[in-house]
Amino acid sequence: DQIIDLLGLEPGAKVLDLACGHGRHAIRLAARGMTVTGLDLSDVFLERAREDARAADVDVRWILGDMREIPYEDEFDAVVNIFTAFGYFEDDAEDARAVGAVARALVSGGAFLLETIHRDHLVGRFQRRMFERYEEDGVLVLHDHTLDLVNGRVDDRVQVIEHGEMFPERRTSVRLYTVPEHRRMLEAVGLTLERACGGLGGDPLTLESRRLAVIGRKPPAA
Repeated sequence: DQIIDLLGLEPGAKVLDLACGHGRHAIRLAARGMTVTGLDLSDVFLERAREDARAADVDVRWILGDMREIPYEDEFDAVVNIFTAFGYFEDDAEDARAVGAVARALVSGGAFLLETIHRDHLVGRFQRRMFERYEEDGVLVLHDHTLDLVNGRVDDRVQVIEHGEMFPERRTSVRLYTVPEHRRMLEAVGLTLERACGGLGGDPLTLESRRLAVIGRKPPAA
């Protein structure tokens, strides 16, 4: 609902959920009347998405692919990338390629919504170690973070313990961009930074904002 309100989407709007995972946002958007495509690099996630879409009795077009090579041009009224699903390439140029692919996939006047961690909030309240406990599932997730201020990256070593069993360690590294960096990346591919706010609720962006939502707009046709 917040995505729909933030972008002013009407029923029938064509939406691409970019890096859709197992479809938790795409399916809900489809249930609210959007014409939805979900793209993800994981066929395992997409199979789960198909099952959940069938269970919810909604129609979503699922595409296995790389966000740097979106196989559409002038197709979507909106592209959404939600819950820190951006910035995992090793090179900033590859992130820029993805934004370029988004720009090509949007119709004139279309919007790109990117929602992620607010870097400025994180830097001021950085925690090296933290844990998440899921009592019902008997799961404990341990995080060991490293903050690279020179390259704007947060590395995370993740250890999952379920019912006393320790699973192999996983590592992630995400590039967190400042709002001016987002602006430059958008403008480089012909998009305009329309708005930056403190999350999907549209609240003003402040240093207290844990989340960042950036909206880029493709200029209307002349």
